[in-house]
Amino acid sequence: MGGLVEQQIEQALHALTTGDIRLADQVVEKDHHVNAMEVALDEDCNHIIARRQPAAGDLRMVMTVVKLITDLERIGDEADKIARMAKLIHTSERLYTPRLADIKHIANLALEMLRKALDAFARLDTTTAVALLRQDELVDEAYRAILRQLLTFMMEDPRTISASLEILFIAKAIERIGDHSKNMAEYIIYLVKGKDVRHVSVDQVEKETLQ
Repeated sequence: MGGLVEQQIEQALHALTTGDIRLADQVVEKDHHVNAMEVALDEDCNHIIARRQPAAGDLRMVMTVVKLITDLERIGDEADKIARMAKLIHTSERLYTPRLADIKHIANLALEMLRKALDAFARLDTTTAVALLRQDELVDEAYRAILRQLLTFMMEDPRTISASLEILFIAKAIERIGDHSKNMAEYIIYLVKGKDVRHVSVDQVEKETLQ
């Protein structure tokens, strides 16, 4: 499921930069497969809890998987949004086209976060998981930079408003991918360390987890 979602993001971004409408349609179609996988995995976890009654580390593993697949499904939704917006951008006739280069940096950061989160889960690697909490701050800052830039464009030339809003919508979807990857990192820390680090500062997580 993680691999399919990762592929969705890559293809959605490729469709955005190249104008490949067929590829964008494929991303939208794959979202149904991601949703189906979430339902199937959730049912499997429920059956394990009901039949096996896992405890301690085994229970944490099952609960972590339940939470991970929820975030993966939502990442798939964000990829679907990017693909749909790519179709809108490349099929509409406008005098001004959005500056797609502005979102490459944040897209690379968010996609790297997802890859690292999946790898950290496979390896039960808390060091990488904690590092992802810091990387999410970089994604947030990149999003704020894009927002400031787009606001400047829109104030200077109202004709850029439509294109700027489209880029802002895409940038927000990418920022949300980073947020969901961060959530996954927090679940991995909980799985390995047994500590719930949600709503805890990164400094405190580093202090308590990496000792």
